[in-house]
Amino acid sequence: MTAAAGLAADRAPAELPSRWGLLADRDFRLLWAGESVSKLGSSITSVALPLVAVVTLDAGPIATGLLTAVVWLPWLLVGLPAGVWVGRVSKRAVMIGCNAVSAVLFASVPVAGWFGVLTLAQLLAVAFLVGVASVFFEAAYEAYLPQLVPPEQLIEGNAKLEGSAQAARVAGPGAAGLTVQTLGAAAGLLADAVTFVVAAVTLVLIRPRAGSAQTATAADGPLRRQVREGLAFLLKDPYLRSFTVYGAAANFGLMGYQAVNVLFLVREAGIPPGWVGAISSVAAFGGLLGALAARPLCRRLGSARGVRIVLLAIAPFGLLMPLAAPGPGIALYLLGSLVMVAGVVFCNVVLGSFRQSYTPPGLLSRVAASSMFANHATIPLGALAGGALGAALGLRAAMWVMTGLLALCGALPLMSPLRTVRELPAGHAVITRAGTDQAEPETPDGNEG
Repeated sequence: MTAAAGLAADRAPAELPSRWGLLADRDFRLLWAGESVSKLGSSITSVALPLVAVVTLDAGPIATGLLTAVVWLPWLLVGLPAGVWVGRVSKRAVMIGCNAVSAVLFASVPVAGWFGVLTLAQLLAVAFLVGVASVFFEAAYEAYLPQLVPPEQLIEGNAKLEGSAQAARVAGPGAAGLTVQTLGAAAGLLADAVTFVVAAVTLVLIRPRAGSAQTATAADGPLRRQVREGLAFLLKDPYLRSFTVYGAAANFGLMGYQAVNVLFLVREAGIPPGWVGAISSVAAFGGLLGALAARPLCRRLGSARGVRIVLLAIAPFGLLMPLAAPGPGIALYLLGSLVMVAGVVFCNVVLGSFRQSYTPPGLLSRVAASSMFANHATIPLGALAGGALGAALGLRAAMWVMTGLLALCGALPLMSPLRTVRELPAGHAVITRAGTDQAEPETPDGNEG
């Protein structure tokens, strides 16, 4: 029995009706409901936060760019040690605390606005501190879901959670526009604060699981050594290493084209500014389709084979986006963005579920934080590169470079054993040697010739 399977035996829920799947489980349903509401609030904030800076504080492009950057900065500062700290405490408690802190921070903005004391410095501080809370929340969330869901149902769980997140990205811009139009930009942040409270309450209502205490004290010893062990496990494993490189490179390309996307649509494709949000929602709808397809495709094709086929199939579609032109030519952009985002989300669901079931529980928060650190580090770099290419070569050329990079990224996971197996391995058999956990992957079934 693997370490992951042994832990699952202590917390596996009763057999669930096939009609509802994991939604029949009360605790997962609470997590799903809270995260769905929270993601809708975050989608509203993605529009409302820069509007507060522009409309209320008359901020310029440098200030709004800085506001975006400080949200991601905490990943570079505390991303690696966060995985160690989270591994030493209750994951659910960390998530509840992060939601509560984020609620207070976002609520402080409209309160300061009502009293006429809101400043850009406060807005930057709120964005930075919410970013810090997000780092700890994501590290805890990645390690908490396997405590709540058995390994064989992780793809279903991640698909449902990611599906609702993508649905929020479809509905969020419209809800943000309505909220800002009727109640003002600061009201959007207050709405997000309420969603964080809802998410915290749903987590409080979840019953503690027997396996959660086993991993709360798993990470002992000096911080530097614990960080190094998480990184070493990630870099030495051929699966995790290639998937992390893929995620980092894909984020670079995604943020690179998104940095010039709005300007490209307006200036090159001739899209009226009022329609840009609707066009972006089409890509988010593609993400919803990718999440919904993850479970059935993996059942039919196998998890490894499904990822291979999807990566190869979506590569040409991203290259349709730079071909967008006024009139019917915009259909090329819509098709390309929908299929590409669907494929990216599909891979996120499957590979994220694999990491959760494959990594020994005592290392999971550290490995997850290390992986997310690498993936998030390329986000600001990609945005800067996209903007620089747009200024130097033109908007359409920048789109070609970044979507071409995305197409090439699909080959990176194939540099691992993924290219020869039908199913990704279910977990690690952990062997202790001289006081160090050394993990050896199980032999996966269904090897292809």
